[in-house]
Amino acid sequence: MSGALIDTADAQIPTLAQAQQIPTLASPTPTLAPPIGNVPSATAPLPSGIPTLPSTVSPGADSNSRPVPPDADLAFGAFQRGYFATALSEAMKRLKRNPKDAPAMALIGEIYAQGLAVKPDLTEAAKWDKLASQLGNREATFSYGLALLQGKGVPKDRAAAKAMFEKAAAQGHPGALYNLGVMAVEGDGKVRDFGVAAAFFQRAADAGDIDALDALAAFFKAGRGVAQDTSKAAALLKQAADRKHAGAQVEYGIMLFNGDGVEKNEAEAARYFLMAAYQGNPVAENRLARLYAAGRGIGRDPIEAGRWHILARAAGIGDAWLDSQLTALSPGDKAKVEDLVRKQLGQ
Repeated sequence: MSGALIDTADAQIPTLAQAQQIPTLASPTPTLAPPIGNVPSATAPLPSGIPTLPSTVSPGADSNSRPVPPDADLAFGAFQRGYFATALSEAMKRLKRNPKDAPAMALIGEIYAQGLAVKPDLTEAAKWDKLASQLGNREATFSYGLALLQGKGVPKDRAAAKAMFEKAAAQGHPGALYNLGVMAVEGDGKVRDFGVAAAFFQRAADAGDIDALDALAAFFKAGRGVAQDTSKAAALLKQAADRKHAGAQVEYGIMLFNGDGVEKNEAEAARYFLMAAYQGNPVAENRLARLYAAGRGIGRDPIEAGRWHILARAAGIGDAWLDSQLTALSPGDKAKVEDLVRKQLGQ
């Protein structure tokens, strides 16, 4: 077991089946040993496939939504308030008035894709996205590109998906720019081009994509496609972390704890781990458990350590040292841990 409480992770290059190496926390020591790399550890379960941005027509029903003004668009207003059947009906009415109403087509595609007030139908969704894309709607173009990439409602066609992403990217779509960066990293089975990927990630980040901020930070940390700059990496991670990107919160927390590219601050590290842990990130749960057990950056609390350890372990992150800490608890404290876990899982 390493003598360091937190180990740095090698900077990760995003892939379509992304996996993040988990830095290691070891048993508490009076001082923090220099960070070391390549420590065997579990891997954090991350979603497969290309991360997608929330659609501009994502469900946003809110019981406190303001009434839709009389002159507002009824289809999108109904959608945003959760009245999906009304939204579909109004979108169809719009198409009767204007058969080339691309935004209405894109909205219909979204409704069928998510199965909102209708049975989910990916083929129908792809049909409407394709029609809207042909009329220049960038959201539909992006959605159709994802459908082609994943083979959802249409035959899988990576080359056609890339063409759709390029079309949407030309219109400044952040998710399309990000996905083109991922494709450049993977190289389509050919040569990887980290410089091209970095350029796409930069454009996507400038357009507001937080996944791109996270990916670009990894490039600066590793010196892939850009000059190595750990301070720049930390700054990018902070931007993404402050916008609630759980993976970036973990990575930035690690850099804060080790003073890597940023001034060392264990309390701030604990704060970012805590934010990510409450988003259900198992890496953060494990790191937070270690800090609670060691009393580093946060007050020592064996019960909180036990709670977060159990949650991380349930997600597949084993930790023999934390197992031993949990075993050493009194029966009463173990009962408190179990109660906290039950309450959190019941939320």
